[in-house]
Amino acid sequence: MPITRSAKKALRVSSRKKFVNDRRKKNMKDTIKKVEKVIREKKGDTKGALSEAYSAIDKALKKGVIKKNTASRRKAKLSRHAKNAK
Repeated sequence: MPITRSAKKALRVSSRKKFVNDRRKKNMKDTIKKVEKVIREKKGDTKGALSEAYSAIDKALKKGVIKKNTASRRKAKLSRHAKNAK
């Protein structure tokens, strides 16, 4: 447990940031799963779902939740799956 005032504040701040980052990461993962489901079932708007997933990945990258290569890898994987499903 933190002792000093500044350490207590740092703990509060980091817990708030963790909550926001976890929510953003979960949103990204959920949209990726949704795209994979659309591709697997071959129903629905693949292009729209793919665009939504790209947006979620880019937002997570912009906020520093994931790294640049991770974002690139996930987008490439989704693109590859979408291309092979046609």
